[in-house]
Formats: sequence, C-alpha cells, structure tokens
Amino acid sequence: MIASLRGQVISVGINRVIVEVNGVGYDVAVSLSTLESLPQGSEVFLHICTVMRENSLELFGFASREEKALFELLLTVGGIGPKTSLGILSGISPQGFMEAVLGGDVHRLTLIPGVGKKSAERIILELKEKIKKSPILRAAGPGEPSVASLEEDLISSLQNLGYKEKIAASVAKKVLKDADRTINLAEAVKRALKEVMKDPAAA
Repeated sequence: MIASLRGQVISVGINRVIVEVNGVGYDVAVSLSTLESLPQGSEVFLHICTVMRENSLELFGFASREEKALFELLLTVGGIGPKTSLGILSGISPQGFMEAVLGGDVHRLTLIPGVGKKSAERIILELKEKIKKSPILRAAGPGEPSVASLEEDLISSLQNLGYKEKIAASVAKKVLKDADRTINLAEAVKRALKEVMKDPAAA
C-alpha cells in the first residue's frame, strides 16, 4: 500500500494531480482544498489513501493527516464511497466538518453539494464518536467554531454555487467582518448572496 508521496506536481486537473516521483507519475485524486495548495511545478508531500477495486487501485491524496483521517472515516459510513467522500471534503474544511459533526449541525452538512438530510444525519450518527476517539482528530481539536474555518466553508459554498474564487473570498471576508461570532454557515451564505446581488456585475 502507498501511504505517502513526495515529488513534483507535473499536471493539475479537476480534482486530480499527477505527482512525479523518481521518474514515475502517480495519478492522484485530491480534494479542492488540497488542490488549491498544490501549484503545478512545486514539490509536494501528500498523505495517501489507497483504495482497492476489483481490477485496479486508486490513490487519494491529502495535504494534511486530518483530512486523510476524515476521508477514511467517511468511507465507513453506509452508502458513501470514495468519490462522495472526496466531494464532501471539497465542500467543507476539515475543521468545519468536525465542528458540524460534533455539534450535530445537520443543516451545515446539507449545504455541501450531494449531501441530503438523511445522509447528513447518518454521517453525524456514525462519525460523532469515531471523531472523538481518533487520536489524530482529537489532537486537531475543533473546539469552538472559528472565523477562519467558517470563512473557508463560506468561500467553498459560494464557489459551489458558481461564483469565482476571487469574488467568493471578497464577499466572505466582508460578510464575516460585519457579523458577530454566533453566525452559522447557513446565515452567512444568505448574507453573502444578498451582498452579491447588490453588485451582480461582480459575479
């Protein structure tokens, strides 16, 4: 099993990168957050989860141990496969995901594309205790929801709705600057959409 890769990114695609290690190129599926941290031509280190299939194997890479640990936990949830797990981690930061699960925040999880209410409830039911017991995730400790993780989730949500990263980041910063610390992701998304509507040309 391949547990990690260190090499140069020679190609970047949609949720995929090719990492060259000693002359061999490895095709690795990655989450959106990991992809954004891997500019083409850079040397990278990825934590790898190898998923075996009948006639092949697929590599999933992560910039942090926490994201890999969450991916592996998501694979234990009934009805959720590797691609869905990767999609979930592309729609929310690891910190935000842990906050949502430990806080029982079904609505926050349903804001992730492809996650319905039943799936969100199942994820919380099956992963809440596992996250608490995971040494890696316990060390990461989500604690109280942070402005930084909420901003990351808000930007991801706006990008999933079709807004460009630059616009999403600008609107997210403005919305959270004017909000108090009790604001949740759902309310932040509503305020962000209102903000964008004030200047439709910016989108």
